[in-house]
Amino acid sequence: MVADFKAERTISAIFEKQEQVDDVIKRLIDRGVPSDNISVMGKDFQAQTRIAGFLTKKDVILGGLRQGAIFGSLLGSVFSLLTGVGILFIPFVGSVVAAGPIGAILVGAASGAIAGSAGAGLVSALVALGMPEDKATIYQTMLKAGKFVVMAEVPADKSGEFQLILESAGGQEMHVSDAPLPRACSGRCNSPEDLAPEVRSHLSPEAQQTFLDRYNKALEETNDPSQAEHVAWDTIYQQYEEDENGVWSKAKVTA
Repeated sequence: MVADFKAERTISAIFEKQEQVDDVIKRLIDRGVPSDNISVMGKDFQAQTRIAGFLTKKDVILGGLRQGAIFGSLLGSVFSLLTGVGILFIPFVGSVVAAGPIGAILVGAASGAIAGSAGAGLVSALVALGMPEDKATIYQTMLKAGKFVVMAEVPADKSGEFQLILESAGGQEMHVSDAPLPRACSGRCNSPEDLAPEVRSHLSPEAQQTFLDRYNKALEETNDPSQAEHVAWDTIYQQYEEDENGVWSKAKVTA
């Protein structure tokens, strides 16, 4: 982490070509943006980018991406500079390469929030992060069409400067959020507000508390946040039903 770098806003943009993505990542890092404040998503990376490992929807639900044993990696490209590179399945989009904080967010979403029958795929996750639904729909459509998404978490007083960097590198459909991307609990969660927004937005208040209690108990037993999240979602599936809006809110009636 670069000293005195405070991430306060997230700038998102769509890029047409992988070469543009490589270029803008290099520019951002050269201007002091830490690599773990940069996120990238894309489907159609060039053959020279070697992909090791592949994750199916089942793998994601089982938490395999976070455990690292089957973590995909992209070598021989600028992606090697980023944190947490992997491949996961997103409903309505398909298999997507994700790097940076957005990867962990999508794993959490795919574990439950966007895995339900009423889930809206990437739109659901991006709206939970504060992006307007119409803009999120554009992002999902363009990602599915083979474009690339880049997100940079930057200081508020320099957001204009970094937005110009993304625009000059070919960025389109710019969006600026007034917060950095959330990070999931690294340990015990003290309240529902500690849950990632893509998880919280798909649970009723009662289900949020159920998730929180089961997560914390499983964390005490396993000391593994990924496994604890999987156990918590399994409890939600057992005790609740998904409503027409994709929210797990209806308590199941047991005989």
